[in-house]
Amino acid sequence: MTERAKTARGSGWRQEFGLTSLGRIKTESFSGLTVALALVPEAVAFAFVAHVNPLVGLYAAFIVGLITAFFGGRPGMISGATGALAVVMVSLVVNHGVEYLFATVVLMGIIQIIAGITHLGKFIRMVPHPVMLGFVNGLAIVIFLAQLGQFKDNTGAWLTGVPLYLMLGLVVLTMLIIHFMPRITKAVPGPLMAIVVVTLLVIGLGLDSPRVGDLASIAGGLPEFHVPEMPLTWDSFMIILPYAFILAAVGLIESLLTLNLVSDMTDTHGGASRECAAQGAANLVTGFFGGMGGCAMIGQSMINVKSGGRTRLSGIVAALSLLGFILFASGLIEQIPLAALIGVMFMVVIGTFAWNSLKLIGTIPRHDIFVIIFVTAITVAYDLAMAVVAGVIISALVFAWETAKHTHASQEIDENGSKVYRIFGPLFFGSVASFFELFDPKGDPDDVIVDFLDSRVLDHSGLEAIDALAVKYEAEGKRLHLRHLSADCRRLLDKARQTVEVSVIEDPEYGVAVDYEGNYKIIGTSQKET
Repeated sequence: MTERAKTARGSGWRQEFGLTSLGRIKTESFSGLTVALALVPEAVAFAFVAHVNPLVGLYAAFIVGLITAFFGGRPGMISGATGALAVVMVSLVVNHGVEYLFATVVLMGIIQIIAGITHLGKFIRMVPHPVMLGFVNGLAIVIFLAQLGQFKDNTGAWLTGVPLYLMLGLVVLTMLIIHFMPRITKAVPGPLMAIVVVTLLVIGLGLDSPRVGDLASIAGGLPEFHVPEMPLTWDSFMIILPYAFILAAVGLIESLLTLNLVSDMTDTHGGASRECAAQGAANLVTGFFGGMGGCAMIGQSMINVKSGGRTRLSGIVAALSLLGFILFASGLIEQIPLAALIGVMFMVVIGTFAWNSLKLIGTIPRHDIFVIIFVTAITVAYDLAMAVVAGVIISALVFAWETAKHTHASQEIDENGSKVYRIFGPLFFGSVASFFELFDPKGDPDDVIVDFLDSRVLDHSGLEAIDALAVKYEAEGKRLHLRHLSADCRRLLDKARQTVEVSVIEDPEYGVAVDYEGNYKIIGTSQKET
């Protein structure tokens, strides 16, 4: 390796980890610290949702966050325990216990590693833009709704009177500091400054406002290696297998969509397959260290990006800071008012929601508007994975329907008296019905040519349509020619010879010459028949 190559490689490594300058290191470190502060109540809340000890959620946030920060496919993206996974875990924990959960997380990690090795992450490109808009809008609403639970007291009743006004006032103050802080200085991220100011205000004035410590104590030790205590039987394996597949799918979908979102915001690219493998490795390790598993967190990723975090250093700092809170600073972190963290998350909601999607109404096709609203609603009512899968299916069906409308043909009689149908548009399952309507086997002459120069046969339904058309003409005692089939279409027909037969497949070869004006034109043809 040349000196120039070594220098470029070293520079790339430092840039990826945010070690290019003291200013960048400071920005990434402050951003990671801000994320860590916001991670604490989220991890604790999701642990409660999954019916496990709060430390199980905190350990997952630390381990998953650290491993994906080092090896993930998207520098600057934050991973940890998430609500999307927590809701799937509930029935497993309630019915079988937390040890089954740890084993499931290990198997989930293995599945995700396999997905990374086999490059399944590339299929995220199949998610249409309307689905992405519905995803971010739905997730913004989910994040907003999740914060409303903090406006209830210990009995589950909504706050009223002075406690409510105090909470709202602190939330608004937090949001104002985050909004105006960049205009004053960018040396410290707005969310971090807002958390510090509001915390000092509450402690200094002795205000009676709910704090992180009211949720649960976050004090603990280092996570310890622990093999899940589950019977090694086929029945036990079949219990955890469905959960592992669902968790792996939900985790990868949320992670890859977050990867795309962060990439769009930062105008950079991420590695989908690498992210799948990193998520899998993180969950595999987490399961052996008493964590509940995790995936990418869009809320914390948005906080990181908004605070200036762009490299792996911010994620590493966030994970290590979270561990530091657990080991050494639990007492201090537990004093942070929940209102400050709610204000941070409300600003995330405002920044995450695709407000421009509201302007699209009336300017884009109605089916795209429907997909956006549908995915948003399903994300809020059920979960992200179901919403994305349903959105992709609906988009695919709409695309097939709209594409099928463009299948048509021109007709002419050539110099030999043969009728030529020139097909335009793809021939596939959605356009088969339209394809049959183009022909008149009874009224056509004895020799018919179907020209596919401007068409393609895309699937087995298209092959069957050609076979059925050939049968109709054969029943009328007429001869059917297929002309200008592309190489891939011919390969499909060759593979389907046992089920598809036509009279003649022609492969015209055209010669090309240049006339006296310098224009290209066809001067003759020859035909090969098979």
